[in-house]
Amino acid sequence: MFSHERIIIRRGPESGQPIIVAVHSTALGQALGGCRLKPYADWRDGLADALRLSAAMTGKCALAGLPHGGGKTVIVGEHSEAALRDAGTVIEELGGIYATGPDVGTGPDDMVTIGERTTHVFCRPVAAGGSGDSSPGTALGTVAALRAVCSDRFGSAGFGKRSFALLGLGRVGGRVARLLAEAGAKLVVADADPAKRALADELGAAWVTPGEALTAAVDVVVPAALGGVLTPDSVPTLRCAAVAGPANNQLDDPATATLLHERGILWAPDYVVSAGGVIGATAVELHHESPARVAARLDGIADTLTAVFAAARRDGVTPSAAATAEARRRVANPRG
Repeated sequence: MFSHERIIIRRGPESGQPIIVAVHSTALGQALGGCRLKPYADWRDGLADALRLSAAMTGKCALAGLPHGGGKTVIVGEHSEAALRDAGTVIEELGGIYATGPDVGTGPDDMVTIGERTTHVFCRPVAAGGSGDSSPGTALGTVAALRAVCSDRFGSAGFGKRSFALLGLGRVGGRVARLLAEAGAKLVVADADPAKRALADELGAAWVTPGEALTAAVDVVVPAALGGVLTPDSVPTLRCAAVAGPANNQLDDPATATLLHERGILWAPDYVVSAGGVIGATAVELHHESPARVAARLDGIADTLTAVFAAARRDGVTPSAAATAEARRRVANPRG
């Protein structure tokens, strides 16, 4: 989806760690994208993540109807205040065309540290004047997406007769699990952290390994941790009717969407499903929208997915291709 506008790679002057900032598009407005902090085996792996995730953010913002493009920050190495300040310095170099927020390995408090070097940061703690944790918005948007998936696949948006396998019970996955359980869904859950089994017991969910969750015989598999779980090797082992979750980069390669389609498994593009976090954060900090407007935008994720599924059937393509085509159209025609 278009080439990147700016890519900056720096060795942080304070931390000595590689700092990567990728700005994919500003056609719709200021680029947004979280700051990922991870000890990659090689800095080039971090660069590959930054490029993929920033492009996905362009699609996410476009399909969410936000006046923003996509970007991403990746810090390669261990967590430190020096590395966060270095990231802020690099972001400030861009002069406001890009702003960052939390992602894997960072949280709202870290945005305060990044904010020591740049004003182009969001999702700081509420006490620091920000919108705080974005995971509630991401979780609510995910549940809205799951309603659209169930309606399309099973003819009803209700969860009471449906079964779900959740991979990941972190800040977002744990909230999604609670919301599904409250709605009467049957749950199979997994997390790399064995301490998360307490939540499974609380919700009456079956606790399994991540591999078992991915291949569970359920209605919908919900990837809610790190991406890359859908591959040519894993797709043939799936026993679900649909896959829809907030984890980024679920496909190891865009072509894997075709493998899912050929198996009759409905895949909801992850950058549509996970848009609730950026919708909530920008509404509070950048656009000053009312809670009612935010709620309507989150519910609108279901409408967006419904339109994507309809376009895919109409054009005889995968939902992934339909979503990409619509995002391209919106980015290429900012005024319509």
